[in-house]
Amino acid sequence: MAAGCQSITLLFLLALFSLALGHEVPYPLVVSTWPFLEAVRAAWRAVDSGSSAMDAVVAGCSACEELRCDGTVGPGGSPDENGETTIDAMVMNGVTMEVGAVAAMRYVKDGIRAAKLVMDHTKHTLLVGEQASAFAISMGLPGPTNLSSPESIEKWIKWKENHCQPNFWKNVAPVDSCGPYHSKETLSFSEDICSKPILMRTIESRSSHVDLHNHDTISMAVIDKMGHIAVGTSTNGATFKIPGRVGDGPIVGSSAYADDDVGACGATGDGDIMMRFLPCYQVVESMRLGMEPKRAADDAILRIARKFPDFVGAIFAINKNGVHAGACHGWTFQYSVRHSKNEDVEVFTVRP
Repeated sequence: MAAGCQSITLLFLLALFSLALGHEVPYPLVVSTWPFLEAVRAAWRAVDSGSSAMDAVVAGCSACEELRCDGTVGPGGSPDENGETTIDAMVMNGVTMEVGAVAAMRYVKDGIRAAKLVMDHTKHTLLVGEQASAFAISMGLPGPTNLSSPESIEKWIKWKENHCQPNFWKNVAPVDSCGPYHSKETLSFSEDICSKPILMRTIESRSSHVDLHNHDTISMAVIDKMGHIAVGTSTNGATFKIPGRVGDGPIVGSSAYADDDVGACGATGDGDIMMRFLPCYQVVESMRLGMEPKRAADDAILRIARKFPDFVGAIFAINKNGVHAGACHGWTFQYSVRHSKNEDVEVFTVRP
């Protein structure tokens, strides 16, 4: 009897330890950044009916693009400095390690489908700009389409009226205007009492003004009934970004990463900072070395925070067994989960 009680106690402690590290659920499994409930439901319907993880990711992210989730995914949101909306997207197959991505894509609203076409029909990984648009249209996606909306244009007009503030420029002049800008690293010589030239150098650094509503991404991971993993991301980037800017959305290893042997990761936040650290690649590799998802997620975020203590971002991590966890810095993060044991999408809240 004593041995039986000890066994029960040990199992109970192991269960508590597992819960402390993350949340283990059966697959199929869908995990997404933010409470994008309809996107997760769309992916779940696909994977639960027998679709592959990759097809479910495309279904889920496409739903978010159609719904224009938070105004930060799909067309009609996040205008750049010219008032134009562009699309970044990426898909990755955790079985084959194939990746397809598009960046700064104009005139085509279906970012995730365009990324999938790059993966399926080219030997490349990333296509950009108008050439990405031409490719997507040639492969049958609708376009050319105006990706702006009345809301995005109104937002852009108000920003212009506010002298284009805030923006993503730094060390430039004139300050508090809409440009055109030039480097503020100026040389000014003046004479001191000894008539020696003195070098005057002025550098100004400005905040990137990243927050929940102007810099967001859907990053989604799916484990299908066969246990295979795929990930995808879609975003229209940072509001009032400098035209041509590409964030971490289409960058494999930064916004998302998947490996069937290990697990997957998705990220959201200040992509200009996060892409320098490839946090999702770091998460998967940490899990490969034995870290549980929670510890791997915390470690990846901490690596960024050590260098950029003011950055804003978050990640979720899942291992191949369906254990999931999240980590964040600078804001409260929520991620959504759907699996066969719950009746609908469950939202998990992670605090810094």
